[in-house]
Amino acid sequence: MDLRIFTEPQQGATYDDLLAVARAAEDLGFDAFFRSDHYLHMGDGDGLPGPTDAWTTLAGLARDTSRIRLGTLVSSATFRLPGPLAVAVAGVDQMSGGRVELGLGAGWFEAEHAAYGIPFPPLRERFDRLEEQLAVITGLWSAPAGRPYEHDGSHYPVSGSPALARPVQEGGVPIIVGGGGRRRTPSLAARYAAEFNAPFSSADDTARLFARVDEVCEEHGRDPLSMVHSAAQVVCIGKDDAAVTRRAEAIGRDAAELRANGIAGTPEEARETLGLLAEAGAARIYLQVLDLADLDHLADIHAALA
Repeated sequence: MDLRIFTEPQQGATYDDLLAVARAAEDLGFDAFFRSDHYLHMGDGDGLPGPTDAWTTLAGLARDTSRIRLGTLVSSATFRLPGPLAVAVAGVDQMSGGRVELGLGAGWFEAEHAAYGIPFPPLRERFDRLEEQLAVITGLWSAPAGRPYEHDGSHYPVSGSPALARPVQEGGVPIIVGGGGRRRTPSLAARYAAEFNAPFSSADDTARLFARVDEVCEEHGRDPLSMVHSAAQVVCIGKDDAAVTRRAEAIGRDAAELRANGIAGTPEEARETLGLLAEAGAARIYLQVLDLADLDHLADIHAALA
């Protein structure tokens, strides 16, 4: 199973904090380093030293790491226009030597839109925009060389585009779509994504989400086996109960709650939960690490789960 480190830097992290985690994850042998794409902290705290832009950060990490894959879980379609986003992601892919993945979603956190002057349309329109962004981004990356790319869209019409820059990965940057919706989300995944992600769900709910996206793949004439199934879970592992409690308190969470709703506890407990997610069909796990200063935690996670 692929194990990926997933961070939430809007809660308070500098680029150097993220680089330290990414390099530690790379040195330990984790498959990837991912970050959220948010501009406003959530819950308690003040978010200091302030947010960092996801794709600016990943551009730096593309040059400051050498092996580990990099991406967002997930970028919001409300944040950027699809053409410039396609150019930016392709550029980071070039800078990394082909190690980038793009998670893209409709956007949900209304307060951060208000805080940074970003329009926040109703849910239906956000999904309409996400669908059109996916069409434009994949269309730009796959357009035949030397032929202008055109897109007759209601939100993002494109005319006479040279469809540059291009990712270096064959077939373009892998796209991740995820969530709990039963209709539009599985359909978008089946049409555009290399990977479907079930975020912060129980093993039973994760299995149901995977079954639904497989069903929709078949409806679209796509082999369900061509879709990577992944899950995202908060992680909190310690060698004993005292260590688990200490790490839970450091992120403002209750150890019992984390055991019930994440990959948490002693190594034996964490492996049991990971096994349940594997049985549900997850081939890849995004391990949400919330205390970016605790690099020893990464080593403990790898020792317990790898």
